[in-house]
Amino acid sequence: MTDVRKLSEVELTDLLKSGDHAAFAEIYHRYKGLLYLFAYKRVGDREEARDIIHELFTVLWEKHGSLNITGNLLPYLYTAVRNRIMDRVARQKVAARYIDEFQEYIDAGHTPADHLARMRNLEELIEKEIAALPPKMRKVFLLSRNTELSRREIAEQLDLSEETVKSHMHHALKTLKGRLGPLVVLLFMLH
Repeated sequence: MTDVRKLSEVELTDLLKSGDHAAFAEIYHRYKGLLYLFAYKRVGDREEARDIIHELFTVLWEKHGSLNITGNLLPYLYTAVRNRIMDRVARQKVAARYIDEFQEYIDAGHTPADHLARMRNLEELIEKEIAALPPKMRKVFLLSRNTELSRREIAEQLDLSEETVKSHMHHALKTLKGRLGPLVVLLFMLH
């Protein structure tokens, strides 16, 4: 058995692309700290930085067979983190715009038709962000949101542990809150 700790980035990347769990774990342990610090310095929030890194490694594993990594792995990972941060900033700007528009609506007392149009826009934004969640997390979230199933029942239906369901729900809500802002998530939960 090969000691993955002694492998180069290129060798680990090749093993990752073929679905090697040990190579993925080594990549995670080798780079998670550096990537976390990189993300934290840019976002200034520990939980958000952890979420970014968690999301990166989740996608890295889910798409391991279709990765197009040329050259060294670490620059690829840094670029992926930077892109995730830029995506979050862009989403937060869109969410902030919707929140501002919603506040203006409340302040101005618009007509019911205007309210419906804004609510539809807000719902579309929320649905888009839900669709961007990782597949299993999205499935757990939608089952929790759209059914009366308990955490245990969702776990049984998806053949997951109850802790995994809880973790997916926690990360889904945290991700949506980070992307959409707390007011939008509150509106979503009340709707």
